[in-house]
Amino acid sequence: MKVIGAGLPRTATTTQMFALEQLGQGRCYHMRDLLADLEAGLPLWEAVAEGRPDWQRIFGDAASTVDWPSARFYPELLEHYPEAKVLLSVRGAEEWVASMRETVWGIFHGDSVIHHVCEARAAVDPLWRRYMTLMRWMSWDEGVGALAGETYSDEGLAMAMERWNETVKRSVPAERLLVWNPREGWEPLCEFLAVDVPSEPLPRLNDTVSFREGIIGGALDVLGEWWQARERPATGLHGAALRD
Repeated sequence: MKVIGAGLPRTATTTQMFALEQLGQGRCYHMRDLLADLEAGLPLWEAVAEGRPDWQRIFGDAASTVDWPSARFYPELLEHYPEAKVLLSVRGAEEWVASMRETVWGIFHGDSVIHHVCEARAAVDPLWRRYMTLMRWMSWDEGVGALAGETYSDEGLAMAMERWNETVKRSVPAERLLVWNPREGWEPLCEFLAVDVPSEPLPRLNDTVSFREGIIGGALDVLGEWWQARERPATGLHGAALRD
């Protein structure tokens, strides 16, 4: 493992994944790896939460990792991979809070479409229920969650971000740490990794609209399949004719 990402979700982690791979840091493990195969990945991360990590099985041939769930366990990874560097991606508090409200925070809290469809999916999809339980424990549960505390106010959510970032800065040796806002472009990252700067601009990937499309759309697909597989009655509500 060459690079361990310690940045919170919604700090351009998909952009980081692309950048690290383009800069020759090997395949980058990302939340998308877990979401692509919950059946295989969830037991491994549930074991991590229970204190029984098998990092080799989780990461395989990946030589870098960013985003949740791995970033939540950066201290353990730092100890396991003592030669790895740590990348703390950061973002302005106001824009990070706005992005979180519409995406990650909204899945677990509040009164929004993304929250309700994810809870509905959890009711019919046992793997998704386990995924939400794990993510809630990692992120929001009191005493263990990286962002636990009062997060319904913008100030409270921003303070949770600041606490996380400051903890990373205090716990990682300065010579192994880069605090990087992706808006700064390639140069700080390339200097940190001692690689050449690419000629093309650093892209911006996985914006809020794309995130919501994937999570809400995926939930609606699962709910649609569940509904189509139901045992259909002979008549509808109060004897009404069934819809097609």
